[in-house]
Amino acid sequence: MRLSVQAGDIEINLEGAAIQIDEQIAHTKMEHTWTALLERIRDAREQALEAAVTAAREAGLPDRGSAFRALLENCALTRKPDQVLGAIHYLRDVEGVADSPPRVVNQLFSDAGIDPPGNLSLYLNRLKERSFLVVPSGKDDKNRFATLTPEGQAHLDKRSRA
Repeated sequence: MRLSVQAGDIEINLEGAAIQIDEQIAHTKMEHTWTALLERIRDAREQALEAAVTAAREAGLPDRGSAFRALLENCALTRKPDQVLGAIHYLRDVEGVADSPPRVVNQLFSDAGIDPPGNLSLYLNRLKERSFLVVPSGKDDKNRFATLTPEGQAHLDKRSRA
């Protein structure tokens, strides 16, 4: 087996059986080389994200409100529960937001020029009852962390083909 990782001028090359590589990784962690490598990777990721956001703004890509409205229109999401499901999909999968309290969801609707859902918890709980949303374990069943289930994604996919 061989494991090779390089980030900038930090390079880790490990070879041997799985147990030997495990030992070498443990040794690398003790020398803090692993931590430095991970920091380089995090920095590179952050720089790449910043560059992507800057490039998108310079290219004149639509703002979040226009993009969310386009999602709703393209998927024919006209009913409020479907729009809330679309909002969770947009926040999680497009913007990469993991924590979306009601103000964030309502702001997304406002940015799109659409009336916010009002009692958001009611919609989220109904979507959970339909198995379209789930709150990951360890999140104290807080709706703000809800994610689409495969059934929820299939529902949106079906709507976009309708």
